[in-house]
Amino acid sequence: MQLEELLKKADDLKLAGRHDEAIQLANKMLMSDLDYVEAYEELGDNYLSLREYDKSMKALKYALKLNPKSANALYLLGFLFSSIGDFEQSVATLEHANKVQPHHPEILRCLGWSIFHGGDRKRGLIILERARALAPSDTLVICDLAVCYLNNREFNRTIELLEHALRIEPDNEKAKDCLETAKFFKREFNKLEEGN
Repeated sequence: MQLEELLKKADDLKLAGRHDEAIQLANKMLMSDLDYVEAYEELGDNYLSLREYDKSMKALKYALKLNPKSANALYLLGFLFSSIGDFEQSVATLEHANKVQPHHPEILRCLGWSIFHGGDRKRGLIILERARALAPSDTLVICDLAVCYLNNREFNRTIELLEHALRIEPDNEKAKDCLETAKFFKREFNKLEEGN
């Protein structure tokens, strides 16, 4: 089996949540070619999904050693930094990824999220809105944008976005949960305002 075929199979396994099997395939690819950047990216992505951050970081940094302009490795490393709450490092890494591969909605989604949670809420929302404009049906982008608006107590915008996400993907549990939360907080804040 060719490396590209193994990579496709590993990606399918990853998307099915079968991370250990995907990791085994990535390691098999590396047995054929120790410099196969995509295999290190696949390892990093799977370890990230398993929240094995040290292993993920090691694989992604090695991928970047082999190819410093790998937008995918940069994106995944930026996502990893965001996952562990290092928003400053996440933003720096994702801005680099955005220079390598500009206008990519997934890079912009994570960049906007990290900027928002790093403290620059306005700029974070602008970048997330840009990601949404580039991928208007991407429910991950829509939900992350909605969560940021919820953090800003912009309940109507949050509800509008989440209802839109559910029209696209009616079984999206994250959108359903966030919508319930947004409606709850909207009711509670309305009660507080009426009491004053």
